[in-house]
Amino acid sequence: MAARHGGKILTDQLAVQGVQRVFSVPGESFLAVLDGLHDSAIQNVVCRHEGGAVMMAEAHGKLTGRPGVAFVTRGPGATNGSSGVHVAMQDSTPMVLFVGQIARGHRDREAFQEVNYRAMFGPLAKWVAEIDQTERIPEYVARAFQTAMSGRPGPVVLALPEDMLSAVAEVSDRPRVDVSAPVATDTQAEAIAAALTRTERPLLIAGGPGWSEDAATALAQVAERFDLPVAVPFRRQDYLDNRHPNYVGDLAVGMNPKLADLVREADTLLMLGTRFGDIATDGYDLLDPAGSDKTLIQTHPDPDMLARLYSVDLAVCASSLSVLEAMGQMTIDSAAWRDWRAAARRNYEAWQEPNATPGQVQMEEIIPWLSEHLPEDAILTNGAGNYAAFLHRYFRYKRVHTQVAPTSGSMGYGFPAAIAAKLEHPDRPAICFAGDGCFQMSLNECSTAMQHGAAVIVIVVNNGKYGTIRMHQELAYPERVSGTALANPDFAALARAYGGFGMVVNRTEDFAEAFQAAQDAGTLAVIELKLDDEVLSTGMTVSETRALGHRNLK
Repeated sequence: MAARHGGKILTDQLAVQGVQRVFSVPGESFLAVLDGLHDSAIQNVVCRHEGGAVMMAEAHGKLTGRPGVAFVTRGPGATNGSSGVHVAMQDSTPMVLFVGQIARGHRDREAFQEVNYRAMFGPLAKWVAEIDQTERIPEYVARAFQTAMSGRPGPVVLALPEDMLSAVAEVSDRPRVDVSAPVATDTQAEAIAAALTRTERPLLIAGGPGWSEDAATALAQVAERFDLPVAVPFRRQDYLDNRHPNYVGDLAVGMNPKLADLVREADTLLMLGTRFGDIATDGYDLLDPAGSDKTLIQTHPDPDMLARLYSVDLAVCASSLSVLEAMGQMTIDSAAWRDWRAAARRNYEAWQEPNATPGQVQMEEIIPWLSEHLPEDAILTNGAGNYAAFLHRYFRYKRVHTQVAPTSGSMGYGFPAAIAAKLEHPDRPAICFAGDGCFQMSLNECSTAMQHGAAVIVIVVNNGKYGTIRMHQELAYPERVSGTALANPDFAALARAYGGFGMVVNRTEDFAEAFQAAQDAGTLAVIELKLDDEVLSTGMTVSETRALGHRNLK
């Protein structure tokens, strides 16, 4: 064994774990790591803000199933990056964040940029630790990858004291970590099938972590074999081809009221891999954690997630894929709910009928156009805002790993996520939808996209306001607008200033030409959609929302 400094030991260990790309904002606290990366085959994607770097790593984890890796410096770098850690935790995404730290001998003196990372990240991550001994770096990295991928996946944070990284040690690398998920038994599958034979109004809800192409294929096969209506939670719409006759919609913010009724009326819920939290239940209104008269079946790869919120009738600790494969061997008579499933599908298709919005740019026409013309493997990303509801309602996802969006509802996520997606899959279109407020939270990563050749297309939905907050404001305090108006730049000109392509669309009929030009540019492209000021949500204008607010106050 040759002696190596800590930065070299760390980067060698990342290579063993199969890491090909890391996302970072450099800092003097981990200079040894930067030195280790210099001679490695690992690409260092240098970002402009730690929040963007960590969100890129999170998106990488979503797409690959292996931990995305980010490096940020101590103090302000760590606090900036914490938003991405929160996304990874709520979205159950494997990720490892390395944070620079002060020298070990300076602890507890409030040294320059000193932070207690165990205390700071403890509630946000699956595991937080600080590596005090150079020779233990392989041990900590292997455990970090194991923890990030096992059970319910999530983020791990490792702090790196700078003197520990620069010290030299002789130590062997740990082998690559691969995690085996628990497997469902035939007995468990038979119990699920038996419960379904006693139902008249079943609903399968497919969500949670660890989804794959094999799982999506198995889900489609089980849905057909059992003729089950299949719904998905918030921003998990790519788990089943939305064109499939058994797909009935997403339990999301602003969900189809008919789908909400379906949950209320169902007598059996098969919650496959999902926590089934507040968004999917419309603030627990659709399913009360205190109890219900429904038969509840829950599966999850993490035993700690089973029956955590609801008292379930049948709990199965297993991966979603293994549950579906085991169920695929079962046979049941689904005649009792054939009409139930068909009606649910009709309600989904009716929800996709365009609801006209004011002005000359109609999102309800642009989104279906993209759904029809984009390749089936195109990756769509977004952050948070009312603009995203148009995407959720009108786009039909066809393949798994084509929707990359934060179930945590984090603004500013879509653009960094699109960059990570394009770097991982340069041959696939990566389209970011962002509101004018959402995009401005991370548009500085335009420089990152240009530097690293990530030719993403950003569609900026500009309505001059923080739309979601304005909607709630008009409902609660109608006509008392405060803090929700935005002064925006010329987004297209901004893209050109970075060296990319930019175009403004003022009419729906001009969008197709603009999109083709953006594709032909072969570089970072921004298409700015100028919406009418009255556009607020997929269902109501500003004036209609305000009128409803006044009625609610009476």
